[in-house]
Amino acid sequence: MAETDPSYIDYETFLDPDFSPASFANSLVQSTNNATDTPLDLSTPLSRVLFDLQEIDTHIHTLTTRSALPLLTNTRDQTESAERILKETEKQVTAVTQGYERLEREVLRKWEAADEARVAAEKSLATVRLTRAVGRCLALGRQLESQLAEISGRGGAGAGGEDGRASPAVAKDDFRALERAAYTILNFRRMFSATDEADEGYGLDRVKIIRTLRGDLVIPAENMVKARAQQTVNRFSMSAATGGTAPQAQSSNYKQARDARARLVSAITALYILSPVPRNVSSVSDYQPELLLSGLQAYMQTAITSSLAAIVRALTMLPTLERTLSEVSAKCQDIVALESVLNSLRPPSHPLLSTTPTADSESQSKSNLLQPLLNSLDTSSLPSYFWRSLASSLTARVQELLNRGGLSTRSLKSNRDRLKAEIRDCVLRGSQLPAANVLADKGRPGTDAITAGNWEREAAVMVGSVVGFLGR
Repeated sequence: MAETDPSYIDYETFLDPDFSPASFANSLVQSTNNATDTPLDLSTPLSRVLFDLQEIDTHIHTLTTRSALPLLTNTRDQTESAERILKETEKQVTAVTQGYERLEREVLRKWEAADEARVAAEKSLATVRLTRAVGRCLALGRQLESQLAEISGRGGAGAGGEDGRASPAVAKDDFRALERAAYTILNFRRMFSATDEADEGYGLDRVKIIRTLRGDLVIPAENMVKARAQQTVNRFSMSAATGGTAPQAQSSNYKQARDARARLVSAITALYILSPVPRNVSSVSDYQPELLLSGLQAYMQTAITSSLAAIVRALTMLPTLERTLSEVSAKCQDIVALESVLNSLRPPSHPLLSTTPTADSESQSKSNLLQPLLNSLDTSSLPSYFWRSLASSLTARVQELLNRGGLSTRSLKSNRDRLKAEIRDCVLRGSQLPAANVLADKGRPGTDAITAGNWEREAAVMVGSVVGFLGR
């Protein structure tokens, strides 16, 4: 329609994207005025602009008048289409709203109720688990009390076993009370260290009666069992059971040796069980029982220290040397017996450690309680360690004794050959198993590994530590 109506207005100029009103006004003023005119005539360009606006308005009015009917029809059609779309959309929105309400009513509210039930069930389960753990701890507490009574010599009927069940009255010479108490304490320790909700004993630290039980019973009991086990190890002596050749004396010696061995095994097992287990250790082969090793090392050190003091004292009083060397050889015999017992013992079952089966016979022979002690002492034999450590300490003490001079020094030099023979005999005699220990260990697995060895080197080292300075 616009193409059929001629117009003097240049619509292309106004529709140009680069159209500038200021530039257009400037060009209009310049076209209606001379450059030399001092007063500018703005009425003429203004009239032209107004006339152009009137022309454009007339043109718009003409176009809208001619196209009114099509515009109204098109507007009506679009309005009707929009109303139909809106109506259909409202139906869909209503359906979605009703579906959501039904979903909320049938699913969401039921899920909320189910979630509340789940939370209640979880809390009830946690309560049941905690209650069971508390009951288990109280049962273990009663069991531990009876086991402590056994250890103290006040045991009687009804003492609990390792699995928590009641056992018949303990015998008078039942030396496994320490072992049973150690397992009970280990069960306490495992429950107290639970860190996961699924573990038995999780949350026990929040229960006051359990905190009281732990502080008043478990910790003192653990200290008592450790102290009693270490005391048993320190007092171990098999040589005291040796003596006498009569049948009655042999029978009594055998019983004493058997009881001493049973007490030692129970104490060793208790110390092994109660030794701390690092978090990164889960296998028996990687486990180092620090409590047991420290107790055995203390036993060795005590024997070496007491023997050193006795020998140095006897060297100043030669009449007592024979008895002193006999006592020292008896101490070494106890160490030989200890080595025999440790060699025959396999690591006891530990609830916190897993055992890996070893098919290699050499590995099986080394999977005993002796090997960790030998490794910690950096030696191949306990008697050898005893004699060599004693000799290394004696060297300085004998030299100090000789430097003081006097009657004891002259007496030592005059009895040089006697000292040499008696010290050598002491080493060779002390490096053998006590006879009572041989009877007690007869038939036990693993006892054949400790055989009579050649102790001439140890004898030479001991003789050299004492006699070596006397000829100078």
